[in-house]
Amino acid sequence: MPSLSEETHGRMARLLPGATIGIIGGGQLGRMMALSARYMGFRIGVLDPTPDCPAAQVADFQVTAAYGDKSAIRELARRSDVLTYEFENVDADAIDEVRDITATPQGTDLLRVTQDRVHEKRFINEHGVRTAPWRQVDDCDALRSAIDNLGYPAVLKTRCGGYDGHGQVVLHDDSDRRRVEDRAEREGRLPPSILEGFVDFAFEASILVSGNGTDFVTFPIVRNIHRHNILHLTIAPARVSKEVERETHALARLLAKGFELSGTLGIELFITRDDRVIVNELAPRPHNSGHYTIEACSIDQFDAHIRGIAGWPLVQPRLLSPAVMVNVLGQHVAPTRALIGDHPEWNVHDYGKAEVKHNRKMGHITVLTDDTERTVGELEATGCWDDLRDSASRRLS
Repeated sequence: MPSLSEETHGRMARLLPGATIGIIGGGQLGRMMALSARYMGFRIGVLDPTPDCPAAQVADFQVTAAYGDKSAIRELARRSDVLTYEFENVDADAIDEVRDITATPQGTDLLRVTQDRVHEKRFINEHGVRTAPWRQVDDCDALRSAIDNLGYPAVLKTRCGGYDGHGQVVLHDDSDRRRVEDRAEREGRLPPSILEGFVDFAFEASILVSGNGTDFVTFPIVRNIHRHNILHLTIAPARVSKEVERETHALARLLAKGFELSGTLGIELFITRDDRVIVNELAPRPHNSGHYTIEACSIDQFDAHIRGIAGWPLVQPRLLSPAVMVNVLGQHVAPTRALIGDHPEWNVHDYGKAEVKHNRKMGHITVLTDDTERTVGELEATGCWDDLRDSASRRLS
């Protein structure tokens, strides 16, 4: 059976069932991509340094090697009809080097933009979309100049490599700045960074957009609650005005079109008290805040990602039920497992990670509901997330 049709869609031939999708990265996002692809009849290969990683448990084969191993990426490419990735810290040059032997519908422009916060902010702003005010910071002199321009408080972020709050520090005053400068002196340099002006937002939100290179669809806007810089809860849908809803869906499609997006893109947002929509960051892949879509939407973010990179048509997702998604970190595994028998409403997802670590994402739970605020209260009342209680007590007004 042929793996590619003669009919083309966008920039590649349409992938047919029986073809092999190679995934760079074997964590939970790769696992859920693979499960979606399985239902569509695709075979799966995974590149990951950890034997029997979460994605490999549901794949046809694993190439066990470091993510930056170019020979391993080439081996995965030779055995696959299409390559995709589950995280943004992928060697874009290595993907470019295998484009002659396999399809790479996402390309590398999206990767290169989202791997560097300066490129990311410029791309967003050049498309007429708001971000927090920001300045490029390459050394301590530039840091002082940026602070003079933006004022305190401000957030200093490394240009590359940060996630879940890593590589970020909030500067409240000159003493915080001096600590950064002292560390830079000890280490010999200040890492290339950006300084962002602080946004007094009402709440954090996100939206997903998926495409197949030419056509783009958007998912509902959701509200996100973070604890210790890690996503704790996602509430779908977010309560927003019609104007915020219109603007957010429009900017998501605009950015997707700018990338000629194939697959799913996560867009992290701030919604301000005066109903302004500010883009915080882009994730060139399915996103933690979109896990609710598996149960709550007519098509989930992973199905849309696979359809997009395969060149299949996409349908506008519909929210079938409001939902609350809560992350299960390492310290939450034992208490949530103990209560599974008491909560038939819990849709439990375990990522199959061999080692349980504090603050490591081990799974998630989604609850379909007609009252999201009540459901958040019921989840917190179980005591499973008591370690986050001090910061989780804010109302959802």
